[in-house]
Amino acid sequence: MSDAFLAEKHHQLRAEVRAFAQSEVAPHVAEMERTEAIEVELAKAIAKRGWIGATINEIYGGMGAGHLAKTLIVEELSRVSGAVGAIAQASQLGAAKIIHFGNERQKRKWLPRVADGTCLPTIAVTEAGAGSHVLGMQMTAHREGRDYVLNGRKIYIGNSHIGNLHGVVARTSKGSRGLTAFLVEADRPGLTRPTPGKSLGFHGFSFGELHFSNCRVPISNRLGREGDGKDIAYSSSILYGRPNLTAVALGIHQAILEQTSTFASERTRYGNALHQLPNIKIKIGQIQSRVMTARLAAYHAAHLLDNSKSRDAELMNAKLINAELLLDSARAAMEIHGAAGLMRDVPMERYMRDAHHVCAPAGTSDIQLLRLAEVALGQGKEQWSQRLSAANVPQLPLPARLD
Repeated sequence: MSDAFLAEKHHQLRAEVRAFAQSEVAPHVAEMERTEAIEVELAKAIAKRGWIGATINEIYGGMGAGHLAKTLIVEELSRVSGAVGAIAQASQLGAAKIIHFGNERQKRKWLPRVADGTCLPTIAVTEAGAGSHVLGMQMTAHREGRDYVLNGRKIYIGNSHIGNLHGVVARTSKGSRGLTAFLVEADRPGLTRPTPGKSLGFHGFSFGELHFSNCRVPISNRLGREGDGKDIAYSSSILYGRPNLTAVALGIHQAILEQTSTFASERTRYGNALHQLPNIKIKIGQIQSRVMTARLAAYHAAHLLDNSKSRDAELMNAKLINAELLLDSARAAMEIHGAAGLMRDVPMERYMRDAHHVCAPAGTSDIQLLRLAEVALGQGKEQWSQRLSAANVPQLPLPARLD
């Protein structure tokens, strides 16, 4: 049923990304797990193929392929490595703020560089003392002439140490309209990146901090108007963050299904393949069902977004379903593997660790449920999928050159 959303171009794209993941990503996974070093070269290779620009309009050099294509790219990369899938989705998320809120000059300057792989963007919203409470952030930006001066700290930033351009939201005044977003180049004086800490999973993915100490950015680097920061943070999370993490979860989920089916076919018990035991076969059936349900939710939400449908709730629900069902299947798969699932030479233990990384970003399951309850009660907030559905249309005719 999920294939009903896919055109021939989608099947071709899936085959292309899957081949890349098998030939270019898979050979590096063991080393990424062993060293936990930030994977820079694979990030560059993905970017050079244009996949970071999946949703960037073709007039800016992007693929113009849409959110369903973006989902397939991240899903197939994550099927081989959750960390590499996370690298791709984090920069796709970083591009969203420019696509939807950049002025024409900013779009002309940055989107072609994102599309051709010479710029990896990020988005930096989360702070240690605020978490999902965007309005609780304390990082400041105050105006000095034609500059803004940024001070504060951002945490849990995807691609923090390999990103070239950070989309930073800071407080310029009090209240809900007191947040403003800025484009901050990674080499700006006053911006430092401390050594990232160790994480449970996603080894090879940069998930660290950005520190700002009297970091000056020109007013031309401001995204939107002063006070638009909340909108930029919320819309990026809903339109990109949630479907992107949905795709990462889906790729890991598919890998769990394949690994567990193979394991149960090759391992024997009582003289027969392990899957001949009824309880094992039932668990595999449950994993298969969860993958099918998760994929349907993911593709349906992305399809609606590509077709300018106002469906924020479906994006939230897809993230909820994929995160929760992934954890359910990871646990079932670990039970099938038994003690073998705890060993580093079997990928199941990596899948289990990586699965937990998709839960918190872009809102935990409780956050998604709260928002969905508001929809059911008629208390739903602004529909970002409706407001920004036509945002890829260029604002002005472009010259022959974009530089």
